[in-house]
Amino acid sequence: MDALEAILTRRSVREYTDHPVDRETVDRLLAAAMQAPFAGSEPPWHFVVIDDPEVLARIPAVSPYAEIRQPAPLAVLVCADLSLPERPEFTVQGCAAATENLLLAAHALGLGAVWTAVYPEADRMLGFTNLFSLPDGVVPFALVTVGRPAARPAPVDRYRKDRVHRNAW
Repeated sequence: MDALEAILTRRSVREYTDHPVDRETVDRLLAAAMQAPFAGSEPPWHFVVIDDPEVLARIPAVSPYAEIRQPAPLAVLVCADLSLPERPEFTVQGCAAATENLLLAAHALGLGAVWTAVYPEADRMLGFTNLFSLPDGVVPFALVTVGRPAARPAPVDRYRKDRVHRNAW
């Protein structure tokens, strides 16, 4: 699948089979995430890979939108490192780009995934910080659940001419 096809056909998947995602595939997903652009000389992200079913089962208690019909076999918590001294105001943008790369890589590899928002919801951020014992200066940004799709939503054309402005508003 080429990049444009992946972008135009990717959809959020919230239903998974119980088939695990192997470690090599997880590494490929994380490598794709880490290819995202960022400001400064150091990447602003850290990733917590969650594949323990007992830990995965505790996530909906801190994030109601992460409750998946068939529990996902894998989740990746994208975290922002706010302790970096260079360009901290752009940390969120870099983490968003990494999250999108992760979603696109999952789709290109035949997996399904969904971005569940954590940042800037204070209760969710605190819940994930406590659940995963995140260090000071590292905040949870997004949780991406990943797995083999039990159902794959059809692509939707979201192009809207009324949202395009040329050379001025």
